Amino acid sequence: MESQLVLTFIILGVATIFFMVGRIRSDLVALLSLLALLLSGVITTTEALAGFSNSVVIMIAGLFVVGGGILRTGLAKMAGNLLLRLAGKSEMKLLILLMSVVAILSAFMSNTGTVAVLLPVVISLALGMNKSPSQFLIPLAFASSLGGVLTLIGTPPNLIVSETLKQYGYERLSFFDFTPIGIVALLTGMLFLLTIGRQLLPKEKQVKSKRSHGSISAKELANYYELTDTIHRVRVRRGSPMKGKNLADLRLPGNYQLCVLKIERKSSEGNKIFPVTYQEMAGPNSTVREHDILYLQGPLQQLSRLLEDYLLDLQQEKDATSEYLISKQLGIAEVLLTPQSSLINETVESVNFREKYNLNILAINRKGEYLLKDMSKQKLRFGDALLVQGSWDEIELLARETDDVVVVGQPQEQASMAAANGKAPIAAFIMLGMLVMMTFEVVSAVTAVIIAAMLMVMTGCLRNMDDAYGRINWESVVLIAAMLPMATALEKTGGVQLLSENIVQMLGGYGPLAVMAGFYLLTTFFSQFISNTATAVLFSPIAVTAAISMGVSPYPMLLAVSIAASMAFATPVASPTNALVMTAGGYKFSDFVKVGVPLQAVIWFVMMFAIPFFFPF
Repeated sequence: MESQLVLTFIILGVATIFFMVGRIRSDLVALLSLLALLLSGVITTTEALAGFSNSVVIMIAGLFVVGGGILRTGLAKMAGNLLLRLAGKSEMKLLILLMSVVAILSAFMSNTGTVAVLLPVVISLALGMNKSPSQFLIPLAFASSLGGVLTLIGTPPNLIVSETLKQYGYERLSFFDFTPIGIVALLTGMLFLLTIGRQLLPKEKQVKSKRSHGSISAKELANYYELTDTIHRVRVRRGSPMKGKNLADLRLPGNYQLCVLKIERKSSEGNKIFPVTYQEMAGPNSTVREHDILYLQGPLQQLSRLLEDYLLDLQQEKDATSEYLISKQLGIAEVLLTPQSSLINETVESVNFREKYNLNILAINRKGEYLLKDMSKQKLRFGDALLVQGSWDEIELLARETDDVVVVGQPQEQASMAAANGKAPIAAFIMLGMLVMMTFEVVSAVTAVIIAAMLMVMTGCLRNMDDAYGRINWESVVLIAAMLPMATALEKTGGVQLLSENIVQMLGGYGPLAVMAGFYLLTTFFSQFISNTATAVLFSPIAVTAAISMGVSPYPMLLAVSIAASMAFATPVASPTNALVMTAGGYKFSDFVKVGVPLQAVIWFVMMFAIPFFFPF
């Protein structure tokens, strides 16, 4: 047993070094350490794989899906934009609102997702106020970590310490048990950042702003290509000569210089009371029916003649071009011709783009000049950017399976955003329902999360299951699942008992507060270099065992571990949110040390009073 204990500590030590160095992905390090424990006989196969069936792991994966739905539908961005606009031109008010908004959002969804959504909003507001974004981005990242400790689901360490309590026979922490201490930590952090921390932040960093193709949304593309006067929406009247005819027979491009892009119609099949509206890509064999809505592209002068000849009603809406082109089924994308493209020196008409790729060419961007008229006669040149329109599936297919063009951006992301458009209220209702179920313990916490995750997919807040799986940060999930057996190994070999006895021996004479302070400082130190999840997994069982050996409540010890693991401010690698803002804000490593270390010291001091107050020994 002693040899296995030594071996476990060696594996843990090597894993910790690799975590700190950061050359190898953390999930791979965790899996390698798991494999080492298994092959050395320290743990059995069942114990090694137990982490992957742990309810915490399943819950965290589900929360990524729920958070993805909140982000996809724009709910998080809407909340951020609404509240941040209230700041006006006041820097202090903006900082207060910014930290409040990101903390509240981070209490219910991924910290990283929250910061990623609000990052461009904050940079834009800062530049609009003629202030350096570096004054706002570190507070943005730090507030997301502080907000994570407000609820059970805010950060993985909270879930881990709650599960540890259950494993040792104690009552789990409920959804809002963390909230009082979390509020104290948040207010302390905000007060520090608004006063001392504000003076420590760099003031001269500037962020270069440039138009990046990869960041342009489908709606922004429609505006860039100036399509407002060329896209028209018309309705086929009863008795129209168009009824029952194929588009090929109508010859609209030749006779009217107008092209039908898509057809919107209502289908009453299977539902006479509530007919379903759907859209289809227009093709030569598409047949026009009564009450169809046709989306046309072409000059406005020719449209009047078409309306009169075929008894059509114009249904134009002001500034609705992007809505005309983008829906759940259909969208637009920008593509660039490659040097070896077979389309170069061919006319738009001769390449048969629609027949070949089932997509329409709406416009050509040639060195900043947008060509919208007489495109069929235009010869394509290397360097041309084409705005194409069609089904999202065809655009994704084009991105994967042709050497003629390169699709700019991420059509799959754009398709998912289009599918979730207008679903923000649904996402809010699902999230609220999940919180109610968890708060009142209608079902178990993991069941509530799974229900919410499935509803996000079934209601269209996420496009499909592939989109849901894509929202999960698998590195975090695997890291937790692979590190949980390390805690099992430490407990099985007596390592947990040994470590807790040493800590109690060194600090126990000064009372439980000193032991709790020791756990807090140790956890804080390790969380600056290895993930807060891994840190919480390692220290939670040690803290429980130490509390039991001293005959005191394990709750304050575990709360100290959880909060300390989440307070990762001192280095840019301490958390993904810190890494996100480092480049965007132009920060140096020393900027995080300068602001983060004093902040952690202040919060540690306050927590030594707050934790025992809310959770007595």
